[in-house]
Amino acid sequence: MSLFDLASQNLLSPMVLFFVLGLLAALARSDLSIPEAVAKLLALYLMMSIGFRGGAEVGHYGLSATLGATIAAGIALSFATPVLAFWLLRLVSRLGTVDAAAVAAHYGSISAVTLVAVTGVLAQMGVPFEGYLIAVAAAMETPAILSALLLARRGGGSSGQKTSDLVREIGLNGSVVMLLGAFVIGAITGTRGMSMLKPFLVDPFAGFLCLFLLDMGLVAGRGLKPGLKHLSGSLVAFAIVMPLIGGSVAALLAMAIGLSPGGMAVFMTLAASASYIAVPAALRLALPEANPAISLTLSLGVTFPFNLVLGIPLYVAAATWLTGR
Repeated sequence: MSLFDLASQNLLSPMVLFFVLGLLAALARSDLSIPEAVAKLLALYLMMSIGFRGGAEVGHYGLSATLGATIAAGIALSFATPVLAFWLLRLVSRLGTVDAAAVAAHYGSISAVTLVAVTGVLAQMGVPFEGYLIAVAAAMETPAILSALLLARRGGGSSGQKTSDLVREIGLNGSVVMLLGAFVIGAITGTRGMSMLKPFLVDPFAGFLCLFLLDMGLVAGRGLKPGLKHLSGSLVAFAIVMPLIGGSVAALLAMAIGLSPGGMAVFMTLAASASYIAVPAALRLALPEANPAISLTLSLGVTFPFNLVLGIPLYVAAATWLTGR
């Protein structure tokens, strides 16, 4: 399947179209909304489904050296990416040290929603991937934040929270707890557990994902207008180029590890995504002087739609081409 076919298929998928519906509805100031409690329930369901299915895959196939190598590569990539992002931001923008470090943290960490999207696309295409990448995603949450804090402190930025407290808060973040908890339960129960929960965790997944992305479109649309004043051409270019750089590095690591085409696509997507849930919550305490409007506008308003519409088809096509399968 060509890149054009993949992009067309993703653009015309119900998931992307519901995101676009939410975005347009917000920009048009429609009163369409999803109650916050429902949005949180949808997020918990998606994390539970992805985590459990990944754990069940590990329970079925067992632990391996490839699993350990992939987790190590994910942690190293998450810690190193903010350094590159920080350097690029200081080179092409007028952001101060603290704001540049805050933005860099978002691009070193991962977006669980983008992870949900790529797994949905792969499922739609019938492309399998290594289930343990769910554990890799959880491991990539924290290192980027610690790396960014070191960059901010080195440049004279203050921190409102001790590093040990920050690590604890990120480790107990709801999405991380649900992902890892469901992953462990899936690994323990394996195929038996999957057969029991398939009607709940697998069959309705696409429908709940559409609802969730509708809500994300609404959130992105409402935050876009206030955040536009913080954007410049160089920052928008950064928000598009940085995912491509992260995805390219992840592709090289995935080739060295020996991941499958689906696994490489997921790993590339993780490296190319930008956090807009866990990192903003952590930096609100750790770097209170940073302007969250800049980071959120770039990660949620630019990078997330780019990855959803064009990035994921590109990563899937690149993984297929690079692995020759």
